[in-house]
Amino acid sequence: MLYAGIAWSADGYRVEVVDADGERAVPGTHWGAERVPELTRWLGGGDGGMPRGRCAVALESTNGLVDGLLTAAGLEVYRVDPWLLGERPDFGSVPALALAELVRTRRATLSPLTAEGGGQSGRDEDYHDGIRRSAPVEAELTEAGRWFRHGPRDRPEIALTFDDGPDPVYTRQVLALLARYGVRATFFCVGLHVNALPDEVRRIVDAGHSLGNHTWSHPFLPDLTARQFRLQLDRTGEAFERAVGRVPAVFRPPYGARTPETLTELLAGGPALALWDVDSWDWARPGPEKIARTVLDHAGPGSLILMHDGGGDRHQSVLALPAVIEGLLERNLSFVSAEALAGLPKAL
Repeated sequence: MLYAGIAWSADGYRVEVVDADGERAVPGTHWGAERVPELTRWLGGGDGGMPRGRCAVALESTNGLVDGLLTAAGLEVYRVDPWLLGERPDFGSVPALALAELVRTRRATLSPLTAEGGGQSGRDEDYHDGIRRSAPVEAELTEAGRWFRHGPRDRPEIALTFDDGPDPVYTRQVLALLARYGVRATFFCVGLHVNALPDEVRRIVDAGHSLGNHTWSHPFLPDLTARQFRLQLDRTGEAFERAVGRVPAVFRPPYGARTPETLTELLAGGPALALWDVDSWDWARPGPEKIARTVLDHAGPGSLILMHDGGGDRHQSVLALPAVIEGLLERNLSFVSAEALAGLPKAL
């Protein structure tokens, strides 16, 4: 049995693998965010260099970008929560070797992740508590016109949105389908991928679509301090500035999670918070037909639709997209950006 820890930083991932005795099984490796599919194959023993055999992988709760591909590949993946970590950096995770050691010695106390459950599996109580406590701050943001779940219901407009990209494979497939139908969408991108794949971000903008901030590493926000959240937001904004020369006007929290401590950071300025009123559930991979039916059964004028182009195996999302677009066009709904739906400027 092998045990791997994956740590994130500003420029990608550090991976350490130890054996049952806690000795390094292979030298530590670094992977850029654009190489997560390759990393997944490597951990599975398919690309050489990694000894074949069963491998348990540990991630921090502040790293929500790799578990989707790892679990889809059949790897045994665990989330390490803050109470097991001790102090960690404001930006980045604890060392990969520490994560590998935790999964080796305390695997029974860690949260197992599945492709269907997603990265926040087992944290429902914390998730809902954060949302309940956030209500007063959300009311202030709403009054300021900087918090929305949908647009006006009296206009035949909708916003189609894609989270967790850009992805070197699936984003291009999504863009090709959007071009085929001549519709516009909004891409809520993560900073690690914006930083690693700026050409893909420019491709999105050049095709006439808009962008949103989706944090740097897709963390579970209840596990961040206000300062850690601000760094996630600002570093991602800086990556957008480098890639396309502007900062998005909208922000979407990973998993829709929020806390008053993090939302208070938005009161001082910056992007508006954009949630959704239609979840396609494509992240759970229920099948293309189910994804399309879920959207079409719940979408209507003003809807903000959540789909994904990154963060996992998104081929079902791509396969579902034509039926989604065609069904909405048949209802004479116009596709607009998330910020246009809410009456916001395109960029800050």
